[in-house]
Amino acid sequence: MLDIKFTEAKTLKEKPADETKLGFGKIFTDYMFVMNYDKGQGWHDPRIEPYHPFEIAPGCVVLHYAQEVFEGLKAYRTKENVIQLFRPDCNAERMQDSCERLCIPKVPKDDFIQAVKALVEVEKDWVPHSEGASLYIRPFVFASMEQLGVHASTSYIFCIILSPSGAYYSTGLAPVRIYVEDEYIRSAPGLTGFAKCGGNYAASIKSGELAEELGYSQVLWLDGVEHKYVEEVGSMNIFFKIDGKIYTAPCVGTVLPGVTRRSIIELCRDWGYEVIEEKIAIADIMKAGHEGRLEEVFGSGTAAVVSPVKELKYMDDTIIIGDGNIGSFTQRLYDTMTGMQWGKIRDAKGWIVPVCQG
Repeated sequence: MLDIKFTEAKTLKEKPADETKLGFGKIFTDYMFVMNYDKGQGWHDPRIEPYHPFEIAPGCVVLHYAQEVFEGLKAYRTKENVIQLFRPDCNAERMQDSCERLCIPKVPKDDFIQAVKALVEVEKDWVPHSEGASLYIRPFVFASMEQLGVHASTSYIFCIILSPSGAYYSTGLAPVRIYVEDEYIRSAPGLTGFAKCGGNYAASIKSGELAEELGYSQVLWLDGVEHKYVEEVGSMNIFFKIDGKIYTAPCVGTVLPGVTRRSIIELCRDWGYEVIEEKIAIADIMKAGHEGRLEEVFGSGTAAVVSPVKELKYMDDTIIIGDGNIGSFTQRLYDTMTGMQWGKIRDAKGWIVPVCQG
């Protein structure tokens, strides 16, 4: 059990007056959680202190060798004014997996959850009241040692910051257009595709900008060996409903094991759908689209929850999914996931973790 110290801020920020204009990840709350690691001492000095910049040396390991990992989850306000989390244990476990791959000391699962809950409770007034808005939670760990040389750091900082946020996409739940990348790759076997680390996202920026220039919201990545099999979208896992079955890429080291992804798979199987976690070629997806067998496509992730897809562009070929609107199955998943998260429907899965009364 962490003994978390608290330092009160001298002044507090003005909270957003219009929660419909929050955007995503643009506003940050008054406080943050910080804990240090030093070799021989372990994790120590857990504290909640006013949000402030870090002072790091120009020779800091993270700046040169990108030794860092992060997570993303949300706090929700129910109509009964209860602040709650969605499966924080899964985020804690995934961060440990990411830490192991990046040679970073693991943050104990119980400490991770305690720290998240403690900070959210301090900042409960920042949890939005508006429909669809939530408090985004960003835990991260970075190497803080000052040394040049490709070696694991001996000191680290674990921090959690909070950001009241609206919809991830400015269009809300409107179906998005996705560009399939056939030149660059996001990951390959043996690399860090399964870890949530900044390098994976930095490598995706070039393709993302190209997609935006062509009018597409996201990039769908193919495998790094054959450039043939679909893997994931830049900020989401992706699912295809073909002939009544649900297909998604397997998590075998090159795909991020999304918390929303695993939740959707459980729900689909509960509802009697066959979920196939196997390699599926982009050519087969496009063929199914042209033949009318591709019924729905949707992405999943903490930020967007469930994001319907209306168009896929692969090389010189383009398909429109269904009639271009959100499908009934995707809508059902969105309503169920968000219903549990915002306390509108009963949590029959044990996924919700209450934090405090708001």
